[in-house]
Amino acid sequence: MAKVLVPLAQGCEELEAVTIIDLLRRAGIDVTTAGLDDEPVKASRGVRLLPDTNLDEALQQEYDMVVLPGGLPGADNLSNDSRVGELLRKMADSGKFVAAICAAPIVLGKAGVLSGGKATSYPGMLDKLGLNDVEVTDDAVVRDGQIVTSRGPGTAMDFALELIELLQDRATRDKVEQALIRV
Repeated sequence: MAKVLVPLAQGCEELEAVTIIDLLRRAGIDVTTAGLDDEPVKASRGVRLLPDTNLDEALQQEYDMVVLPGGLPGADNLSNDSRVGELLRKMADSGKFVAAICAAPIVLGKAGVLSGGKATSYPGMLDKLGLNDVEVTDDAVVRDGQIVTSRGPGTAMDFALELIELLQDRATRDKVEQALIRV
């Protein structure tokens, strides 16, 4: 069974976080949520999220993918945490999946894992970093090798479904999507 870590920072975008966690778990993926500290996470719209564990404890395990929800100041809080940057570099260096949505691709950019690739983010977020060697697009979801990025709350389902397909297969993605009654 695939194992995924979803770090939850204070000020994360709750719609993205919950959508990612929910859809991956519907697909039978083992998802661990981890707060940067031991406190409940107050998301960007005031919703309180209770992580499964804290990041220090979560880092004792190995994962197939790390997924970063966006939102502000959540993405800034992730970016300012050296453990997150180190984890992202380790995952990328070992050929494992790294994914981020909305403002969180800036965390990937600052960690250096987008270098030479293609990515998307909430409009203008990646532009602020001046990453001359990253092709920034306005696609809803971008997969470049082992890196997956997405635009924002409105693309969270498409993003999570793409992650399911990468970790499981197309049939599992289709089964989860069909049960959502999206069309």
